[in-house]
Amino acid sequence: MKLKLNALTQDIYYVPLNQFEYNLDNLPYVSKIIIENVIAHNINDIDNKLVNNLLKWEVGEEIPLYPNRIVMQDYTGIPVIADLTALRDVAKNLGLDVKKISPMVQVDLIIDHSVQVDYFKRNDAIKLNMRREIERNLERFSIIKWAQNSINNLRVIPPGNGIIHEINLEFLSDIVTIDKLNDLKIAHMDFVLGTDSHTTMINGIGVLGWGVGGIEAELVMFNEPYYIKIPEIIGIRLNGKLKHGVTPTDVALYITQQLRKRNLVGKFVEFFGDGLVSLSAFDRATISNMAPEYGVTVAYFPIDSVTLNYYSITNRNVKLIMEYLRVQNLLYSNNTYHNKLKYQDVIDINLEDVEPSIAGPRYPYERIELSKSKEFIYNNIIGNKKKKGKYIEDGSITLAAITSCTNTANPLSIIIAALLAKNAIKYNLNIPWYVKTSFAPGSKIVEEYLNDLGLLEYLDKLGFNIVAFGCTTCIGNTGPLLKEVEEDIKNNGIITFGVISGNRNFEGRIHPLLNGVFLASPPMVIAYAIAGRIDIQLDREPLGYDNLGNAVYLKDIWPTSNEINEALNKIYNKFNIYHNKIAKIIINSNDNWKEVKSPSGEIFDWSFTKQYIKRPPWFDEENKHTLNDIVDARVLGLFGDDVTTDHISPAGPIPTNSTIYNYMISQGIKPEGNLGSYRANHEIYIRSAFLHPKLKNYLNNKEGGLTLYLPEMKEMTFYEASQEYAKNNIPLIIIAGKRFGMGSSRDTAAKIIRLLNVKAVLAESFERIFRENLVLMGVVPILIPNWKSLNISGEEKFSIKGLSAQLKPKQDVLIEIKTEKSIINIKGKISIETEKELKYLAYGGAYNYIKDKILYHRQ
Repeated sequence: MKLKLNALTQDIYYVPLNQFEYNLDNLPYVSKIIIENVIAHNINDIDNKLVNNLLKWEVGEEIPLYPNRIVMQDYTGIPVIADLTALRDVAKNLGLDVKKISPMVQVDLIIDHSVQVDYFKRNDAIKLNMRREIERNLERFSIIKWAQNSINNLRVIPPGNGIIHEINLEFLSDIVTIDKLNDLKIAHMDFVLGTDSHTTMINGIGVLGWGVGGIEAELVMFNEPYYIKIPEIIGIRLNGKLKHGVTPTDVALYITQQLRKRNLVGKFVEFFGDGLVSLSAFDRATISNMAPEYGVTVAYFPIDSVTLNYYSITNRNVKLIMEYLRVQNLLYSNNTYHNKLKYQDVIDINLEDVEPSIAGPRYPYERIELSKSKEFIYNNIIGNKKKKGKYIEDGSITLAAITSCTNTANPLSIIIAALLAKNAIKYNLNIPWYVKTSFAPGSKIVEEYLNDLGLLEYLDKLGFNIVAFGCTTCIGNTGPLLKEVEEDIKNNGIITFGVISGNRNFEGRIHPLLNGVFLASPPMVIAYAIAGRIDIQLDREPLGYDNLGNAVYLKDIWPTSNEINEALNKIYNKFNIYHNKIAKIIINSNDNWKEVKSPSGEIFDWSFTKQYIKRPPWFDEENKHTLNDIVDARVLGLFGDDVTTDHISPAGPIPTNSTIYNYMISQGIKPEGNLGSYRANHEIYIRSAFLHPKLKNYLNNKEGGLTLYLPEMKEMTFYEASQEYAKNNIPLIIIAGKRFGMGSSRDTAAKIIRLLNVKAVLAESFERIFRENLVLMGVVPILIPNWKSLNISGEEKFSIKGLSAQLKPKQDVLIEIKTEKSIINIKGKISIETEKELKYLAYGGAYNYIKDKILYHRQ
């Protein structure tokens, strides 16, 4: 089929969506953007069947997508850079042009995950933390700086400028992109994939994008389409408007709780309805950021007048964008027509039902309304009898952090928090000394407008000094708690908690000594910090007392609507000025970044990396183009529900005298910083596999990161056991429950499983991105019934038959479970979604495929 082109301007063209006989008016907006993406990248010749599947929105049919850019942060980006660098080594050895080992699409790497909160409650905290960041990460930064100067289509945004999602919102997306396709300038909607699950934040301003693992990103970099099945799109009809005292965080937590119940994994959601107009672009970004927490791939807000206003204040080309939206009928307006959009299902959410809340202590969907929080915490977490230590007692809050992406994209949340801090100072309230406080905005614009409003000083006085412009506490870069507090927790078993304004609170992620962490809005973080304890009924109990001994309640210091609106109106008028200033800062390296030394040349000198980075082994392996049955495999780990990637590949501080600590000492490596920063050193992260203090392995029925070597029943680490099995050529499998692989850095977790010589993972269900990464590492994901219902102990031998046949997506396989006395056969289902995934699996993983495609021109 030959597609028609129309002129948008004198020299820019577009592929009109109205050229087809099928009426697209009733399709969801996200459907039309996907259709436009596919046809715009196949303007000369497109398959009729593919077009028909798209126009009729045939759910479940396989389609190729064409992202025009990739965004990465340093935790996930450095392993990608290391892979590209290793592939250049192979190309050089083959006598090929190494310059061609460069991304074929725009790639932006934002360094934001490397800063730790070592200094706080002081005005120079940000300067000291940034200095320590550079010192601690010189090796990691050296390969990034080399790549910045040597690899085409790679733009690096140095540390200290903000986090990936805010910079993506404020600066990186053009909304409507102009690409040169077949020598013509073709306009189309921006479509980004990011190596961070919360890339969905960009959906809040009408841009299509979601998170993938680093391996998928590499495939896209080498001009490989990103294949998906046409998804179900669920309409979320928003009604009503928020009550006073309810924040965007409360909305995000409410939606997370409501949608998580619906099991929407793998689906797209699109928001519409009367309530849409009451949510700012910032509010929408807050909600979209949390999409992974409610299980969806995309949480899309169509573009309307509110979104266009955001484009204006962030200096986008609004004239071009509006013209393109007009001709493609992509501009949303709230009228009756939108109630006729053809969603696969519609879920109603009334914004007036949202109440102030927190979520925890382990998962973002564990929402607790503020009015019920004390009773819940007593009944389910700490009980009525509280132990007292030397300094603190059970229920004490020892960490309070206003964190980066989920909320500091939102001026409303920050303004309320700053005004609340001002009122708290007025009433002579303060924060107990034992609470570690921090404020890490995701954007420098936050500091600008708080200074303009004269509000930053009140946050400083209360102890919420800016400590960094980066992802700190959310990723586990919390740094140590106060020394006296840590000793009290360890010596007296005191149960303490953290309160953060982030998006994830998986156990052990934020700080290993905390018994739980609660998500809350920025003003609620401050309120709980003042209270100093989690077991307080904030809507009824006093936060503290003023100079005259009068009780001061949360309602007393909560700012009025007039105060909030007056402050917001002042900053919106100047937002575009801030944007111009920040854009210049981002483009021009700061002094700290200029200090980083790096090698030069087209090939990286690996002698610069001795600790954090090791040359990856993937491209040195022999290609394997066969997929064989698995015979007499042993179980390396037997797990329950909700095993996260943090359990598989732990982040956070490196525990003293742990297995991984001792290994690092033996290698002359100083164990410092966050374990997650070592994710480009496979020798370290494979040895840290499953070493999570809260992970329960049902094989030995214990928590703490150990397993059994069978049949000797010898207890050892997962790494040690895998090495013993490898000596005897015994294949391995992992068995788990529901939602296996939630969390961040899914590609690293999948790499760990592959390096442990695991051939297949059997689970009730998988997190989407993690499942994809298992496939891309050549590990077979298989869906099985609840393993407890099958009376599996983990000591059996497992054979998986049918893998060597001509596989199809979602094909059944036979699993033979052999005990000493009997053989039980069950059916499993291969968790493969597309034919392309099968091809990667047959190659033994995506790295073999990339090597064949790029170096040998075979596919």
